Amino acid sequence: MASGTETSGSGDIGRTLELLWDTGRRPSRGPKPGLTLERIVEVAVEVADRDGLGAVSMRRIATELGTGTMSLYRYIPGKGELIDLMLDRVQRPSEDPDDFGDGGWRSALHALGHATLALYRRHTWLLEVNQSRPILGPSAMDGMEKVLARIKPMGLTDPELVSAIITIDGYVVGAARMQVYEAEAERRSGLTDAQFWGAQQPTLEKAMLSGRYPVMASLSEDTFGSDFDHFEFGLQRILDGLEVLVAARGEAHGSAAAEQSP
Repeated sequence: MASGTETSGSGDIGRTLELLWDTGRRPSRGPKPGLTLERIVEVAVEVADRDGLGAVSMRRIATELGTGTMSLYRYIPGKGELIDLMLDRVQRPSEDPDDFGDGGWRSALHALGHATLALYRRHTWLLEVNQSRPILGPSAMDGMEKVLARIKPMGLTDPELVSAIITIDGYVVGAARMQVYEAEAERRSGLTDAQFWGAQQPTLEKAMLSGRYPVMASLSEDTFGSDFDHFEFGLQRILDGLEVLVAARGEAHGSAAAEQSP
């Protein structure tokens, strides 16, 4: 799976924003009843989920919809704009308040981490899009609004609040990429994870007995087992670090208030 094969914002930015926010012109009824922009985007996501982002083209989507390719251009200029609409479509936030944690900032960021990982596992093609400069649509903005509302009580500056979200997202994208790549490697090789490492075991055991790697040889048998949740461990350490900052910032504010009191 290639990384960054497409780039968010590569289409006509103004037209993309009109389509995302429904502020532009709407085509008159086309030759195929029921054909809408929403349906075009929905089918594009389905194709990407099933066959990868490389399979998404205006011709392929038209075929899936049973219409002519030119009919799609009445709704959307091209693939660049389509990808940005696909991104916003899959980022629609949950409407269930419980999905954002128990109300505290830590649980909100924890829930965000797991929700983002699930998003990338459902739509692995997201890893093929360079999203360093995203076109912000209503779904992305709704999600950001909900998370910021939950973490605002952290007492950090506004840039720091956004940075906390970026930190979680960056960590999750790295973990998601590793999980997706592992699944792809298993699919392509036909070897399960256990079979892959089992094939290396005799050689590695000899290496451990050589005395060349004393620290590694001393590790417990479960060190590289599948029972340890590396994702959760890393996510909790990020949250621990933020908790230290939040506590320190709270103490500083408390001291400043005390000094100003008569």
